[in-house]
Amino acid sequence: MKTLGILGGMSAASTQLYYAYLCELTKEQLGGLHSPELLIRSVDFARIESLQMSNNWKAAGTLLNEEAKRLQDGGAQLLVLATNTMHKLADEMMQGVNIPMIHIADATAQAIQKAGLKRPGLMATRFTMEQRFYLDRLQTAGLDAVVPNKADRATIHTIIYDELCKNFISSESRAHYEIVAQRLIDNGCDSLILGCTEVGMLLGSHNVSVPVFDTTKLHCEAALHAATELE
Repeated sequence: MKTLGILGGMSAASTQLYYAYLCELTKEQLGGLHSPELLIRSVDFARIESLQMSNNWKAAGTLLNEEAKRLQDGGAQLLVLATNTMHKLADEMMQGVNIPMIHIADATAQAIQKAGLKRPGLMATRFTMEQRFYLDRLQTAGLDAVVPNKADRATIHTIIYDELCKNFISSESRAHYEIVAQRLIDNGCDSLILGCTEVGMLLGSHNVSVPVFDTTKLHCEAALHAATELE
């Protein structure tokens, strides 16, 4: 099994999910006492959030690049960036890094394609919903992704940063998310992308009426496949 380098902390809540999912998947696939070979670098999300809000993406890219190199130097053979939003800086992060990165949008698009679906709704941070770095990747894969209206995008984003990133879950916020998801479905979406690694804390197949694609789980599945495919 190759060693996965996880660059996380964005947020810590989602990185905990990555570790749990990877352990669960490894046990399911390999059995016995198997667990994944991991290196985890968890950064201080307050630093990242400050750079996001000040639109200082250049500094954020430099930070991610430094951390990716640390993981590579530590022995990681594959990289996993445990966040959707910061894939905006995937190219900057990989400058001078010589090991492969498993891209979260690619893993998600492949799963949707495999299911024969075409028009996913996307619920994520406002960066991921409003900028093109993620939507273009889905479009290249042949998907016609739909984002919520402006007011719903603001609600989704606020709940992510003010609650989910702090590992706080409320029934009121769950209800808000369910309403937004239904609006997307009413607008013709045939599936739903949980496009922030924390959105799965509120939504899933139990409360959404179309197929749900949890990017955190799909990313972990793709990473483990890559780590074990030649073993």
